Amino acid sequence: MAEHKHGEMNTDVQEKTFEGFIRASIWVAGVSVGVLIFLAIFNS
Repeated sequence: MAEHKHGEMNTDVQEKTFEGFIRASIWVAGVSVGVLIFLAIFNS
């Protein structure tokens, strides 16, 4: 078994996954705010 050395793991895939998660979260939040504003304006 290879000796573990702290800080040598390749994290490119994890960084891309996190970036995608943040991007999707921002989109969902923006759409949610847009829907709430739409409902507030046209449902009164």
